[in-house]
Amino acid sequence: MFDRLQAVEDRYDKLNELLSDPSIVSDTNKLRDYSKEQSDIQETVITYREYKEVKVQLADAKEMLEEKLDPEMREMVKEEYSELEDRIEELEARLKILLIPKDPNDDKNVIMEIRGAAGGDEAALFAGDLYRMYSKFAEAQGWKTDVIEASTTGVGGYKEIIFMINGKGAYSKLKFENGAHRVQRVPETESGGRIHTSTATVAVLPETEEVEVEIHEKDIRVDTFASSGPGGQSVNTTMSAVRLTHLPTGTVVSCQDEKSQIKNKEKAMKVLRARVYDKFQREAQAEYDQQRKSAVGTGDRSERIRTYNFPQNRVTDHRIGLTIQKLDQILQGKVDDIIDALILEEQSSKLESAED
Repeated sequence: MFDRLQAVEDRYDKLNELLSDPSIVSDTNKLRDYSKEQSDIQETVITYREYKEVKVQLADAKEMLEEKLDPEMREMVKEEYSELEDRIEELEARLKILLIPKDPNDDKNVIMEIRGAAGGDEAALFAGDLYRMYSKFAEAQGWKTDVIEASTTGVGGYKEIIFMINGKGAYSKLKFENGAHRVQRVPETESGGRIHTSTATVAVLPETEEVEVEIHEKDIRVDTFASSGPGGQSVNTTMSAVRLTHLPTGTVVSCQDEKSQIKNKEKAMKVLRARVYDKFQREAQAEYDQQRKSAVGTGDRSERIRTYNFPQNRVTDHRIGLTIQKLDQILQGKVDDIIDALILEEQSSKLESAED
């Protein structure tokens, strides 16, 4: 482990030199790539350097304990030695986590797609609850939410809503939300007070750059139509809405959120690129599906990952057996406890795999 850490520190120092080189500074692509690489390993280097400093302090304290000291000084040094040993353990544990290979998509923005599934109007209402939950979580993180496409129902929910969350590290925290979310509650329309079970599905895609997936113009069919509001009522008479069809994969994306056809096409292209990239990734890595699901189930979107039980104010994440009795707060976007637990589970799983 320490050979790897030293190699990371050496690379960090080399990157410092490169980023001071005028030929690199004048090359936008290299400057961007080297700056990102340096940023990615900075925390590891800072932690490793602190570890080395604490090791020196520990050796000094041990040396002092071998000398003749008065009782009061000896007690002080022993206390310091114990604190330094604890800190060494903490730093070693942190360094092991920092050396886990990072998901290359972790720092990316995300495109989220929420759809009402089983349960009719109640499922659509629940899809709306999930959208508001993620929006409030994003707001608390300082991220920006931008709706790309929404299909509403007469009762106020969503048959489908597609939106983008822009913010550094968005994918690293939201990637575990892939899957089927189940709600148990008494619908407002239920006169008998019976609890109904409904589901909504969530898909989380990392925003993909053009260089990561090549989509040729000749492979896209572009259709334009007039935007419409709830119930099919036309909200503008211009052909501003856009539908893109990627012919090789059959992927279809529509966008009518903006009044400008150009802006709608730009948004639709982001979703199309992300979906095509996601499709190719899944096909290429099909043989690793079982490995990916063995972590916290981020791969299979048909998997029921979580239940939201209103009568008991309870949320249960079935992948890690976590139950929290504060559904009301979670729906207000306070999902940090669940997300942090999922991240910890993934890290623990990867650490076990690395040690085997």
